[in-house]
Amino acid sequence: MKTHTVCLGLGTNLGDKEANLHAAVAEIEKRIGKVVSLSAFYATAPWGFDSPHTFLNAACAVDTLFSPLEVLHITQSIEKDLGRLKKSVDGQYSDRLMDVDVLLYDDLVIHTPELVIPHPLMHQRKFVMEPLAEIAPDLVHPVLQKSMQELLAEICS
Repeated sequence: MKTHTVCLGLGTNLGDKEANLHAAVAEIEKRIGKVVSLSAFYATAPWGFDSPHTFLNAACAVDTLFSPLEVLHITQSIEKDLGRLKKSVDGQYSDRLMDVDVLLYDDLVIHTPELVIPHPLMHQRKFVMEPLAEIAPDLVHPVLQKSMQELLAEICS
């Protein structure tokens, strides 16, 4: 079977944040596939809501045999198992123990009610693009046709 590469964004702003990220990566490796690249952990301010709790963010690339929708369902299960109680709805964000976002899956473009790939806001978020550009600087966004490094540079300029 052909393996696919999925890029995931990870974030946490409650509890032992470093331990939360390590636990998420371990679960991703166990349930989704081999983690072939993992970024450094980046301390960032909350985005889209006010909180006294800063985030720790990372990105990873994973070789998987699962379909994009299967990966989404597994990441949601990992979030729940690691203590996430509720998902953000209609742009209403809140503190969370773990957030795992499907950012990219090969060079697919998917737009369904349940899943949008590439992640629709990734290129606007430094906390996503900085770790993603670290592990995949030359990877090209399948819609915007710019590398992760170029997208990060646009945010930082």
